[in-house]
Amino acid sequence: MSREVLLDVEKGDNITLSTLRATVHLGAHADGPNHYGTASPGIGERHLGLYLGPCQVVSVAVGRGQRATAAMLPRGFDLSEKRILFKTGTFPDPENFNNDFAALDPALIEMLAKRGVATVGIDTPSVDLIDSKDLPSHKMVLAHDMAILEGLVLKDVPDGRYELIALPLKLMGFDASPVRAVLRTIDQPPPEAPRKKVSRSSR
Repeated sequence: MSREVLLDVEKGDNITLSTLRATVHLGAHADGPNHYGTASPGIGERHLGLYLGPCQVVSVAVGRGQRATAAMLPRGFDLSEKRILFKTGTFPDPENFNNDFAALDPALIEMLAKRGVATVGIDTPSVDLIDSKDLPSHKMVLAHDMAILEGLVLKDVPDGRYELIALPLKLMGFDASPVRAVLRTIDQPPPEAPRKKVSRSSR
């Protein structure tokens, strides 16, 4: 990611104005179906409800370079939400890219789809392994018209039910969009914005 400053108030301009250059798959992001399917909608055409609402965070005991399967779900796991976020712990530092992150097994995605799940998220850069060419998990998501969130930071998030807020930008025709992913415990009031005291200059 790079930034070019076109105008700068610190240098006498009346405003600061910047341009941003980056992949739309930067950090936590939502994939558009046209990222992995032909004649498919972009991220700007997706329904926002896929990225907003109750969700479940679940840890899976999957090794690096492996695909998480249904057998790796915690014993007694109760699937109760339409948005599932998988915590693998195999991409611990987003600042340092490791190629051996875990991914999701397409059979797991199909099982979730049949049980009504609409959105799958993961704490790695992709629902497929880095060396995958045919992208079976992406294709399974496409087959069931599900949504994908990748690159989520779930390291300090306990398993459980939350409200997910991870809205993509309305980038019409784009293959993905960065998101600012937030989890709130169910029924938790929104945080108040900090208030800064304004000092009045004496006249």
